[in-house]
Amino acid sequence: MSSQKEFKQQVRKLYHKLIAAFGIITISVFLFIYIALHPSAFKNSPEETSIIAVPEVDGKIENGIHLATGFVDGEGLTEVIQNCTNCHSAKLVTQNRMTEEGWVATIRWMQETQNLWDLGDQEELIVNYLATNYAPQKKGRREVLTDIEWYTLPAN
Repeated sequence: MSSQKEFKQQVRKLYHKLIAAFGIITISVFLFIYIALHPSAFKNSPEETSIIAVPEVDGKIENGIHLATGFVDGEGLTEVIQNCTNCHSAKLVTQNRMTEEGWVATIRWMQETQNLWDLGDQEELIVNYLATNYAPQKKGRREVLTDIEWYTLPAN
């Protein structure tokens, strides 16, 4: 009787292994068919995995603005994109306005505290680009007030 019990256990184990094998084969076939029908879903090209890549606007410039970043077009644009947007958004750059000295001081601060690499020969080009396109803006006087209804304050 024990041999019949052992035989049934072995048959059950074989049955479970066959079911598992059938499941693996079925999944493999479906995966193979999916890959065959959708090969682009499994490509791993640099253009598709880049952090700053925006396929429909990357590299395009309209009205003097680089569409992917919002940076002003000019000499040093590529270097600024390559060195600044690796760590933070372009918006962080465009919302700031500094002199050449201010940009250099900010770069030094990032190198000392934020692990910014040495910019080497590109630093002068980057600083010139930033100081030219993102310099402080002069603020003039406010506009003259017009259509104001003046009134007298009562005396205490």
